[in-house]
Amino acid sequence: MSENILFPPLGHPAALARETVGSKAAALSALAAAGFPVPPGFVVTGTALEAGVSQGVTGGLQAAAAAAGPGPYAVRSSAAAEDLPGASFAGMYESYLNVDAASLPGAVERCFESARADRVRAYEASIRTVAGEGPDTYDGAAAGAWAGMAVLVQQMVDPVAAGVALTANPLTGDRSETVISAVPGLAEGLVSGVETGEEWVVREGRPALARGAAGVLSEESATAVAATAAQVARHFGRPQDIEWALDKAGKVQVLQARPMTALPDPVSWNPPGRGTWLRNFRLGEWLPEPVTPLFMDWVIPRIDAAYNQAVFASAGISVPMGHGLVNGWYYVAPPSPRALPHLLFGGEPRSLPYFFNSVVRPMFDPAGADRTVLRGLEDEWRTQCLPSYRALVESSRGVVGTAALPELMDIVERVAQKAGEYLWFFAATGGAAWKMEMVLARFWRRNIAGATASRAAPGALEATGYQTLLGGLAPALPASVPHAVYSLDWYHRTAGEQPDPHPAPTPQTLSINAPQHVPAPPAAERRRAAEASCRAALKRTRQLRRFDTLLSAAQHYALLREEQARDFTLGWPLLRQCATEIGIRLRDGGIIADPADIYFLTFDALRLDAPPQHEEVARRRKEWARQRKLSAPLQLGKMPPVVGNMFDRIANSARSTRDVPTGALVGHPASPGRAEGRVRVVDGPEGFSRFLPGEILVAKATAPAWTPLFAVAAAVVTDGGNLAAHASLVAREYGIPAVVGTGNATELLRTGQLVTVDGSAGTVEVGSLSDQRGSHA
Repeated sequence: MSENILFPPLGHPAALARETVGSKAAALSALAAAGFPVPPGFVVTGTALEAGVSQGVTGGLQAAAAAAGPGPYAVRSSAAAEDLPGASFAGMYESYLNVDAASLPGAVERCFESARADRVRAYEASIRTVAGEGPDTYDGAAAGAWAGMAVLVQQMVDPVAAGVALTANPLTGDRSETVISAVPGLAEGLVSGVETGEEWVVREGRPALARGAAGVLSEESATAVAATAAQVARHFGRPQDIEWALDKAGKVQVLQARPMTALPDPVSWNPPGRGTWLRNFRLGEWLPEPVTPLFMDWVIPRIDAAYNQAVFASAGISVPMGHGLVNGWYYVAPPSPRALPHLLFGGEPRSLPYFFNSVVRPMFDPAGADRTVLRGLEDEWRTQCLPSYRALVESSRGVVGTAALPELMDIVERVAQKAGEYLWFFAATGGAAWKMEMVLARFWRRNIAGATASRAAPGALEATGYQTLLGGLAPALPASVPHAVYSLDWYHRTAGEQPDPHPAPTPQTLSINAPQHVPAPPAAERRRAAEASCRAALKRTRQLRRFDTLLSAAQHYALLREEQARDFTLGWPLLRQCATEIGIRLRDGGIIADPADIYFLTFDALRLDAPPQHEEVARRRKEWARQRKLSAPLQLGKMPPVVGNMFDRIANSARSTRDVPTGALVGHPASPGRAEGRVRVVDGPEGFSRFLPGEILVAKATAPAWTPLFAVAAAVVTDGGNLAAHASLVAREYGIPAVVGTGNATELLRTGQLVTVDGSAGTVEVGSLSDQRGSHA
């Protein structure tokens, strides 16, 4: 039998037969034959082993090694059953690196012996079971135990970096993205899971660092790895999981290629209906991640129905507004222009003037809207809605522990109804804040920032912008309350259920990566100085009275919105208590395994005679966990031109400059000022204790329970939100810069990265202020 058959070199026709040389060697041999950069090597087949390699007949082995090139060598398994679409056998067999020529026979034999390991047998049995093939009857001790098993021997690569490249996003299934993990030197720790490595995402030839400190790969080398990986995927006609190494000459070497297993179908973000769908509008602003099933199936519909009832009670008209889930994320459809005739003429006789004064008039005459409708709504909220909400929570709290299942469900229904009613007052009055802010911004731009030389406003005012006038309004800085939430979804604990989320920093908690935060001048002091400067600029003009009127209304409703936001979730601790008690009763009835499983039920399973829900709960929990890792767009569908331009105008009215630095992340300028610091990406309350004074808070969105972090943050950046969002208003109160509505800051920025946040321009730049000044010199 020829040596070419016993020890076929990579690229030789004999090294292409998977059943003889194994999947790993066959794939690399096919790539070598096609001209891909594969380190030279050969295969030791099972036939060669049976011919006596393990008996000391090493001549053919040594000759094959010499033909492959000088050592040292890498010795790895190559089984016919591994690296398949349904069974990777990753990590099942042994590998030996830096093997010299004299040690090759022993390393090859040990690699063959690893086929008998218990873990290999157990994995193979699990694959057979999943495939429905019945019990495994393979006898590893019998003759032919090495059938389909081979060993791959290649020249060792001495890499400057190595890692794994996935030619489709394993989370979203997106075939247009290549996800690269890289570590310095050899990638054994990365492949085994000991190291996490630096991570890059390359899309359409554009690399973006997603994790790590940017030192292993450059943009050029990440692009080269992705290009090679894409060529391999095209060669095999399906997405690939590729091990690669970057040699000292900067050339990418392919060390392994196998089909990606369990790749989900590509995630699509199609709107759930006609029109525009927004992720951070109304309730969506409070839901910065996918919604758990029972909250969406039970609580949200009750809130929504009560909201609509409250609108009709006040305005005598129903406002059409749809909501839906896309990949688990909550989206809402604001009324479209097609709904305008219904809003104007479809209600009671009082509806049209009410609609005009509450919805339209705040956008050009805040004082008139306040006088005719909004102040009365605020009074109704203070004297009726909020007290009745508090009374319901207080009266129900003591009976939860002993209540029967129907009583518990009734409490949830009534709390959700009160929250929906509250939401109407919150939306109508506190929601007017952004409209009044738009009017103030327009006035600022026309009469103060654009003042003539004879009555020019001080340059400092032009730099900080009108938002300085809306900061430091509260008598005291916002305090956290026990019912404050991190997310509106009742799956998440409230602030009162958490340990101290942000203990006072000590010298030991400070580091060079997070310099001690030096607070900005008090926001209230800056606001009063700005007010005085504005009045001085408008002195003896007809615009001074208009300024004072606008300022009074805008400040009042900005403060009101944050006050209303604080107590919107007054009933959430009670809701969670009810959910726990319902879960206990369903667990005792054998319907679920754990009380916390209730969040992954649907409403129709909330009965003691329901069938067991264990499999459905496990499936939904797994799907929800996957959806939490997705990046959801802020908008689905096309925004109507009038509405779209309005949102653009609001953000641009606040922007201190339209000149966006190259490469900067752009969002809404939510709170003025500039600050630099190290990024801290915070996903939720579990990350609060790691936040250090002087860091830049980067989050998907913030809610009232996040407020303690604002006291020590240098600046705030969020994916979602607008100029009236929680992050915007609280950042102004604390006098720190904020940029909101960036869309994907949590993806593009990484913890430890030095950035400069310009809350006046609405930009985030990588690097420090001093670096930027030097580059602009």
